[in-house]
Amino acid sequence: MALVLLVSGFVVQPFQIPSGSMEATLRPGDRVLVNKLAYRFGDDPRRGDVVVFDGTGSFLQEGPSGNPVTGVLRKAAAAVGLAEPAETDYIKRVVGVGGDRVICCDKRGRIEVNGRPVNEDYLYPGDTPSQVPFDTVVPEGRLWVMGDHRSASRDSRDHLGEPGGGTVPVDQVIGRADWIGWPFGRWSRIRGPEVFAHVPTPGGAPGAVPGGARG
Repeated sequence: MALVLLVSGFVVQPFQIPSGSMEATLRPGDRVLVNKLAYRFGDDPRRGDVVVFDGTGSFLQEGPSGNPVTGVLRKAAAAVGLAEPAETDYIKRVVGVGGDRVICCDKRGRIEVNGRPVNEDYLYPGDTPSQVPFDTVVPEGRLWVMGDHRSASRDSRDHLGEPGGGTVPVDQVIGRADWIGWPFGRWSRIRGPEVFAHVPTPGGAPGAVPGGARG
């Protein structure tokens, strides 16, 4: 058990999907494997990455209250995928990185990033990119994140009027979800969509780093 906790603490951590906010990409009860080394060596989250992050100070203005002993036990169980994650932990898709202007929506109902419309083929079938209009510039060092099931997701849109304007600090990102590990019938790699490949960086070329989607 100590070895499992050590690995989950520093390398790969199972994460149980608690809700339908990332459907149809991820389903409630799925266990994903979160790569905690993905951003440790100078790389930053890119548009299209599915990330797990601590929402304290962005999605939650205060940390959870409760019995600290119970909290430690739950955290240990969550670290090995046996319990739902802490209420401060979220999983969403990166739609905008530092410097990006993210707008919803254009005349065809699509999100625009830096003036380029994005055909989000990963959205839940029948869902729209957003029923809430917004126009935001992501501060440097922060991320604009959204669920794939937009009508069932509380994400950056819901926190526009709060400190940080709905964005999440990069240093609060726990890791990148790379694989669905459970159930076995859904074992698959979570790939960054190509739809962001032609989005220009602010003042840059399409697909330039940072921000281009990974394969």
